[in-house]
Amino acid sequence: MASRRRVLLKGRYVNRKFSNQYKATIGADFLTKEVQFDDRIFTLQIWDTAGQERFQSLGVAFYRGADCCVLVYDVNVMKSFDNLSNWREEFLIQASPPDPENFPFVVLGNKIDVDGGNSRVVSEKKAKAWCASKGSIPYFETSAKEGFNVDAAFECIAKNALKNEPEDELYLPDTIDMANGQQQRSSGCEC
Repeated sequence: MASRRRVLLKGRYVNRKFSNQYKATIGADFLTKEVQFDDRIFTLQIWDTAGQERFQSLGVAFYRGADCCVLVYDVNVMKSFDNLSNWREEFLIQASPPDPENFPFVVLGNKIDVDGGNSRVVSEKKAKAWCASKGSIPYFETSAKEGFNVDAAFECIAKNALKNEPEDELYLPDTIDMANGQQQRSSGCEC
């Protein structure tokens, strides 16, 4: 069930809607969304990998080159919270970032809307303490169903991902002028 809300969380952010229709993530799934920061437009690729052990071997292919890792757990299921350390370590092993100690993570405690909070087993205080023990990881409590804190969480995720982008590697794709069929540099400079 934790996987269900994680899938719906990214759908809530990208498509601005919540649906009770659910298809479990098998291996990996992704969505894209354009966001604007500091007068620049960026395309986020949001990859959702299945947390089940049987899919762990697929991690290397999906984790390499990631700019931020989001760990999502269900505030109503202690086992999902207990898995955060394992998921974090597994990501660092498989992604092999150049500076693992400073790689950006964001933790989302999801499903805060369930049962009016009466079925909650992981307190916000406990989750924040875990995040602090791992180097001040940003923490958000979210509801995919209600849309609570989803935009704020993804804004933080995007900003953390952008911190990893080198300033000097601006990608300017070539464009094709369909009117005369010639390739032009989109930057307008002659190099």
